[in-house]
Amino acid sequence: MRKELTMLLAGFALVLSSIVAGKAEAQIKLEDPGLTINLTPTLSSDYLFRGVSQTRDRPAIQGTVDVQHDSGFYVGAFASNVAFRGLDARQELDLLGGWRTTFGGLSVDTGAVWYTYPGYNKSTGGGLGLNYVELAAKLAYELEPIKALASFYYSPDFQLNSKNGYYLEGGLEAKLPYDATLAGRFGRQWIDRNSNFGLPDFNNWSVTLSRPFYGVLLTVGYFDTNIGKSSCGGGQKICEARAMVFASYTF
Repeated sequence: MRKELTMLLAGFALVLSSIVAGKAEAQIKLEDPGLTINLTPTLSSDYLFRGVSQTRDRPAIQGTVDVQHDSGFYVGAFASNVAFRGLDARQELDLLGGWRTTFGGLSVDTGAVWYTYPGYNKSTGGGLGLNYVELAAKLAYELEPIKALASFYYSPDFQLNSKNGYYLEGGLEAKLPYDATLAGRFGRQWIDRNSNFGLPDFNNWSVTLSRPFYGVLLTVGYFDTNIGKSSCGGGQKICEARAMVFASYTF
């Protein structure tokens, strides 16, 4: 992991220590400016993006910061280590912003995500770029104990200059006894220039079980895609089915 990711995660820790002052809160509310800040460090056995490993089946250290105004507008950032075969990218830093609101049991989230890979040199990727932008629209409707979710992402120039990229996902979450949550997701990714991206259009799905323990949210899950090994980035194993475990804490 390169210095940039280490510095970013260290910055998260400094913000936590200065704001929380020794006592973790589930949410930090800044009353005067009407801002709410969430900080979430995560340890994971892998880093999957739409069912495909971004760390080549290795563990990931991640951090998320989310700042939302009472009006519903928000900005945030996400950082993680990555490892792509044949490319010199070692970290990912995503910047995001948008607007959220709720209407009764319906939640709406619209915005954009800019995916960046600091330190990446295009020369190692044949002149193809890793950075790209996606527009996002997400809906969630809760009728306890069930929540239904749907999301759509569009990029006019997807990763590795693969032109239009579209991603559609739906899912369900069910609240179980003992504060546990069972969740399932199914998604479909379409890519204009599959040869650039290295993957065909594909489906992915997952089933996860989550439960908080002493403030730490532990999640175990099963993840898979319909991409065969021969179609997975030149025969890689990053598209195969896998079990994963996550541990995260929100301040």
